[in-house]
Amino acid sequence: MPPEICPHCGAEVPPNAKACPGCGSCEETGWGEKAEHDGLDLPNEDFDYDKFVEREFGEEKPLPYGISWFWWLIALLVLVVFVVLALVLH
Repeated sequence: MPPEICPHCGAEVPPNAKACPGCGSCEETGWGEKAEHDGLDLPNEDFDYDKFVEREFGEEKPLPYGISWFWWLIALLVLVVFVVLALVLH
């Protein structure tokens, strides 16, 4: 007889269910951990994240993000306008 609440995933288990509708645990697996992780497609212990990123996104390193010359020019122009206004109004 299955438990009312699955001990692994916490899902409600119907009274006559052969397995948990949430994780697949059943009486044959002893409501075991193997059934909980079977279909999750988790990476192996030897998974290398850096190799994965290189394989998926290529070897090119992204350029560092910075302020483009256009915005530096705008900032300089605004500064000049403030200085001129300060001199004229003073």
